[in-house]
Amino acid sequence: MKRLFIVLFAPLTAVLLAQAPVNDGRDAFRQEFLKLKFGLFLHFNVATFADREWATGYEDPGIFRPVKLDCRQWAGAAQAAGMKYAVLTVKHTGGWCLWDSKYTTHDITAFKNFRGGKGDLVREFVEAFRARGIKVGFYYCFPGDFALHETLGRGIPAGKPDLHGLPPEAAGDYSGFMKKQLAELLTNYGPVDVLWIDQYSNKYTVANWKEILAFVRSLQPRTIVVANNAGSLEVSDVLSFEFPWKPDRLPPKGNRVPSEIADTIDRKGWFWHPAAPEDVKPAGSIVKMVRLANERSSNYLLNVPPDRDGLISGTRLERMREIGRLLAATPR
Repeated sequence: MKRLFIVLFAPLTAVLLAQAPVNDGRDAFRQEFLKLKFGLFLHFNVATFADREWATGYEDPGIFRPVKLDCRQWAGAAQAAGMKYAVLTVKHTGGWCLWDSKYTTHDITAFKNFRGGKGDLVREFVEAFRARGIKVGFYYCFPGDFALHETLGRGIPAGKPDLHGLPPEAAGDYSGFMKKQLAELLTNYGPVDVLWIDQYSNKYTVANWKEILAFVRSLQPRTIVVANNAGSLEVSDVLSFEFPWKPDRLPPKGNRVPSEIADTIDRKGWFWHPAAPEDVKPAGSIVKMVRLANERSSNYLLNVPPDRDGLISGTRLERMREIGRLLAATPR
């Protein structure tokens, strides 16, 4: 079945990548985005401390305790690697928001072991990266059936409703609630260079996606919206390739449609996990992916997850330095 899927999928990919440019007036923004070439993906949220990929929203917020967290360290590591933009998971599948949202208590104010519940990790992130001249982006996950996955989500407490990846207050109006939170992110933190939307085509809100996209552009027209795994410029500013999910699907040689490839430095998973803290890819293979992406009109967004202290550490940190040295030695 897998082989059949690949055979059937390949012609579809060719059709998508052969599409004519969309006459939407956004080509200049896309070309500016492609100049960034290489970015840092930061998967860091409650899932980091729950040792799972998909949090459900029922975690004890007290577990969020990054006692050494310093976004300036993240930014320094990104700069050393030669990265030009960074994207932080400001709301992942647990619905926990890394800023103080006025529309929910399912946010950073519940993290009493982080800045006494008075922190704003989104602000710390944008200030640290802008100080280094690195563009900033936010990852925001749309709804899905995350808690139903037996290994990634691990279910929900008996008798509790499925939150579907959003704060409890979103129940009954997912699209309306998300627009309010997106407005917070796009009006309270200055220019946002990238908005990275996961699960944009989910069954709960896909009918409203283009309306939400228009709303985002009304707030920040220059923001590049990346709809994860999107194969059309009609629903995303760039085509999107989540490499670990579909490693057979990449922009083909000669591609000229603006794109982004998302990948992770870990051989398995997006968040930091204590069982395999050092199982990361070699610097040389990552540099090859950066080159491949750039040659095919794509940026390469590499996930490097901070640990539970809130730092990029160990082999991951050394890899970033190695990547920077290799890229500097063979500039293009």
